Parts: sequence; C-alpha cells; structure tokens
Amino acid sequence: MEAQLMKQESPLATIINGKAIAKDLESKIALSAEKLITENNITPCLGVIMVEGNPASEIYVRHKRKKAESLGIKSIIQLYPADVSLDVIQEKITSWNNDDSIHGILLQLPLPEKQDAYPLIQTISPSKDVDGLHSLNIGMLSWQKEPKLVACTPSGCLVLMESVIDDFTGLHAVIVGSSNLVGRPLAQLLLQKNCTISIAHSKTKDLGALTSQADILIVATGRAGLIKADMVKAGAVVIDVGINRLDDGRIVGDVCRDEVMNIAGAITPVPGGVGPMTIACLMRNTIYAACMQNDLLISSVIE
Repeated sequence: MEAQLMKQESPLATIINGKAIAKDLESKIALSAEKLITENNITPCLGVIMVEGNPASEIYVRHKRKKAESLGIKSIIQLYPADVSLDVIQEKITSWNNDDSIHGILLQLPLPEKQDAYPLIQTISPSKDVDGLHSLNIGMLSWQKEPKLVACTPSGCLVLMESVIDDFTGLHAVIVGSSNLVGRPLAQLLLQKNCTISIAHSKTKDLGALTSQADILIVATGRAGLIKADMVKAGAVVIDVGINRLDDGRIVGDVCRDEVMNIAGAITPVPGGVGPMTIACLMRNTIYAACMQNDLLISSVIE
C-alpha cells in the first residue's frame, strides 16, 4: 500500500478502536459546547423526531440523548405514534426550523412501513440538517464547499481511516453499499482525499474480484459475514459499517472478522467501531450548526 499505516507488532490486523477515537472527539465537543454556553450565551440544542414502532431506533435515540446531555448539548425528543401522518411531522419540522433555540434537527430513520422520508428531509432547514441528507448539503459536499454538514456515518468512517492512514493519495477505495446514508457521501469524502473509488452494490458481478483489489475496503450492506478472507487484499484497511443481530443474540458486522484479521492491515470491530463515531459526529455537527446559525467561525469554537 502506498500510504503508510501504523506499524504492527503482530501478524494480526490493527484493531481500530472506535470507542477510544470517539472519546477523544467527544472531549473536544464538550469543550466547544462549554465555550458556546459561557462565551456566547448559546446552548447547543439537538431536536430529534422519532416515530415509534422500531425497537432499534428507540435504542439509538436513547443513546443519542444520553450522549448529547453528557457533552453539554441539550436534546429534545419528539415521539409520535406509528400511525402519525406525515403532515404532523412536517408541522413539527417547520416549527423547529423557526425556533432559534434549536440548532440541529434529526429525523430518525427509517420511517414505519417504508414511508419515503425524502420529502420530509428536504423541508429541514439545510443549516439545521445535522444528518447531512438535505439535497443542498449533499450538493455542497460534491462541490467541496464550506460550511457544510456531512452525513455522520461517512464522517465517522473517515476519522477512523485517518487514524491509520497518513496519505490517501492514489489508494483504491472500494465501498460495498451504495446508499445515500453511507456509500455515496463516503465516496465524495474519499475523492477529496485523492483516492480512486469503486462502489459495489447488489448487482455487482464477482464482488470478490473487486474487493480483493481494495487498499481501503468499506462494507455497509447489512448482510452478516458477506466479506470473507479471500475477498480482502493483504494489508488493506477494512471499515465494517454493518450491524447485524444473529439468532443467538450476537452482534456481528458484514465482515467475517476472525478470518479477515489474518489478512487485513487494520480493521474496525463490531460493535465498538463505526457506531460510536457516528454518534460523536452527530454531536459535532450540532456544534457546527450552532456556530453557523450564529455567524461564529467553527474553527474558533471547535478544533
């Protein structure tokens, strides 16, 4: 690999500790929140809209609320029953758009019955779109314009990669999963790092032939154990975004970690890899949004 990875003292892959890296970022976020409160009389606030009926979403929202409050960020959770009309959610978004005390708005996905969240997301004020899913923010990412709010999981993945890669230039990054939440924004971020990008999806032929060429392999499909050892290039950095609960209760990723550990240069664990970084980046986006809405330089508040 052209980039220099952290030296390893064993033949096994370096474990990229998402919990530890997230904790470092969170310490900066907490200081930034304190600075906003004490120096600017601004209490950063995250508003979350959640429609009941998805147990996983309920767990995620609880974690987000607990994390926000531990960092000095106020959180407001608006719960709706599963049969709520989209018009009601729209009214709440409009209300929060016009509320200067709320800096970030997050619509917890997915919505029940596979309802299309796109129209609702597009009505969130772009400056409050801490999930980075509004068309304007996605477009700003493509144009490499600042300031911008970038989707949290791709942002977190990039921070994890930066912990083990010094120079991305010329590396071949293969992203397995083409969603608007992860794959597509992550491709834009890695293009900005001068990587060569390939995006695989459910219709990709001979997936292993492609993934085995990757210097950086990111997998976000929700298919447990999709990536085996023979599909990974020796020394590759492997970022496993997948979170899958097996029948026996175990949580595993999309990568067969025990196999790939003997091949990869570095790998994220599941759990404890991408997940903590996603929440940390959501909190960072809330700080960014509070700065943007109050005409404060982001760099003056957070590193």
